[in-house]
Amino acid sequence: MAKDTPPRWDRRMQQRLARGEAAALGELYDRFASLVHSLAHRVLDDDGAADQITREVFGHVWENPEAYDPKQGSMRSWVAGLTHRKAVDRLRRTEAAALEDGADGTSEELEQKVRRASAAARADYIVTSMPAPLRAALELAYFQRRDYRQTAADLGVTEDEARRRLRLGLQLLSTANPRHQDGLSSPPGYGQHR
Repeated sequence: MAKDTPPRWDRRMQQRLARGEAAALGELYDRFASLVHSLAHRVLDDDGAADQITREVFGHVWENPEAYDPKQGSMRSWVAGLTHRKAVDRLRRTEAAALEDGADGTSEELEQKVRRASAAARADYIVTSMPAPLRAALELAYFQRRDYRQTAADLGVTEDEARRRLRLGLQLLSTANPRHQDGLSSPPGYGQHR
């Protein structure tokens, strides 16, 4: 995934979009389409719906370039936030319609589903936005079930540095779902000092 772009690039892109430069929209799409689609898919779990959200997001950006405020953050973050809002709104509408049509479930279950999907999408965004050293440490610890010593050896860093990277990565990841942080547990062997 692309990292945040320099603020100057974001401002220039906004200016180009405001002038109606189709090439700017193409460049923005090339840079962020996979991010938009993956976030929408993470919330909606539907390729067709994620495709539609992707079109909606870039349509909104094209029609409303002034809505982006560089003082509030990067264009990447703004596009991700826009994607998140549109995907959650779509999920709420779809699930509410299913409830009205007599599907099993309650409005409380709908909101729980929306919160879970929303937190998962935010976690994905946070992980893909992390600096590579933090992301690598988390991937080793969680997906390959390495403890901090093994993570340090695999990354070629000290054990203290591996613990620092894991701690910081977990702190960033914990912001994905501030109300329900109980789903996050420490990697194996984390916090053990010998």
